[in-house]
Amino acid sequence: MENIGLVIGLIIAAAVVFAIVGFVMGNIYRKKTAEARIGSAELEAERLVKQAISDAEQQKKEVVLAAKEEIQRQRDDLDKEIRDRRAEVSKQERRLIQKEENLEKRTDNLEAKEESLNQKHKNADQRILETEKIKKQQQETLRRISGLTTEEAKRELLLLMQSEVIREKAQILRNYEQELRDKSDQMAREIITTAIQRCASDATSDVTVSSVELPGGDEMKGRIIGREGRNIRTIEAITGVDMIVDDTPGLVTLSCFNPVKREIARLTLERLIADGRIHPTMIEETYKRSKREVEHAIRQAGERAAMDLGVNGLHGELIKMLGSLKYRTSYGQNVLDHSVEVAQLAGMMAAELGGDVKNARRAGLLHDIGKSVDREQEGTHVMLGVEAARKYHENEIVINAIHAHHGDVQPTSLVACLVQAADAISASRPGARRENVQNYIKRLEDLENIAGSYDGVENCYALQAGREIRIMVVPESINDDRAVIMAREIAKRIETELQYPGQIKVNLIREFRANAVAK
Repeated sequence: MENIGLVIGLIIAAAVVFAIVGFVMGNIYRKKTAEARIGSAELEAERLVKQAISDAEQQKKEVVLAAKEEIQRQRDDLDKEIRDRRAEVSKQERRLIQKEENLEKRTDNLEAKEESLNQKHKNADQRILETEKIKKQQQETLRRISGLTTEEAKRELLLLMQSEVIREKAQILRNYEQELRDKSDQMAREIITTAIQRCASDATSDVTVSSVELPGGDEMKGRIIGREGRNIRTIEAITGVDMIVDDTPGLVTLSCFNPVKREIARLTLERLIADGRIHPTMIEETYKRSKREVEHAIRQAGERAAMDLGVNGLHGELIKMLGSLKYRTSYGQNVLDHSVEVAQLAGMMAAELGGDVKNARRAGLLHDIGKSVDREQEGTHVMLGVEAARKYHENEIVINAIHAHHGDVQPTSLVACLVQAADAISASRPGARRENVQNYIKRLEDLENIAGSYDGVENCYALQAGREIRIMVVPESINDDRAVIMAREIAKRIETELQYPGQIKVNLIREFRANAVAK
């Protein structure tokens, strides 16, 4: 056992010695390897430095060469620019020398002309003195020959000047009208055409008298009249409408200036006929029910018109007045439809012109609002409309448009002018309005009477259903200048004295013929 322990101890000692020796040898080996690598790296670094120095020298030579080439190129460009500038300077010097020579020549010419003008001024002054002297001599001779005093001569001169002023006035009017046409006709035509194309309305179809058909013939007429006329008197007293029961078979006519009352009466009578029970109590109940329905229809019509046009904030009473226009006609044209059409046209034209579209539609819708009450109150529909608009706090633009749409006052805004134009377009388009034969004939006669009241008028004729008046004048009495002024005066009188839909064209014709006979 002791030998075994000794052997193990020797083995362990040997192992320790071998480990120490291995460690020392390893360190020596690693040191030599590192030294070899350091030497190789130093050689490689030295080689890289030499290579970099060589590359830098080569790049330096290339840069220096390129710089020399660039300097030479810039020097050549500079020499060329200097040569060009010298040539330009030489050219300008030659031009200046030429201009100096021309100025010297002009100076000489001006001096010569100045001397000539001075001489001419002296001659002109002398001639003016001679002319004044001759003028005085001629005036004295003319006064002696004509026998006119100074005052008489002045009167003759004033008459001559008055004739000249009339001629110049007519010429100015013609020039002014032509200028206005040239500048405004095209734009107005485009705007109005666009607005009319975008707005389509029905032709006139309303009437001013209501008729109710009777299914039972004379037996139903008797029931409507009642015993001793009791029923018909009750109907007329409650509704405020005159009932015309004549020999016309199967028809009863209702007549009243108030279109709303006439509509209530028509609806009441139709319901009584359909029900068959016609007596005073039933008449009164049916009338109340019909009145409520018509009032509801009026409010609905007003609200629908305002809503379709986007007109907001109208007072409740204005909406009721607007809705009642549904039952009002003017020359056969429904006034509510006309108001809506005017609002649409005015709004479209305002949009084309970049104006106030909102107020244009509002003013167009309310421009005839006075016609809802003009059958019940005194005053024109224009003034009644202005009063209603002010009462319900409409803005001044809308009030002025209502007041000015028939020319009662001057328009103060573009909106008022557009409402005037839209009103004329809506009223004068084909199929918009009609009038009865008596009014039509009277308007033609009034037109011819106005035109015939002027001195120098030979004949006058109303044409195109009263849309045009053609006037022939005596050429010896009326000259061209006076004809222009007369046409405008006649047009102004027609605007002032007559009421008519649309517009009337005044054509004044002056024909001069020179005749001779060759023998």
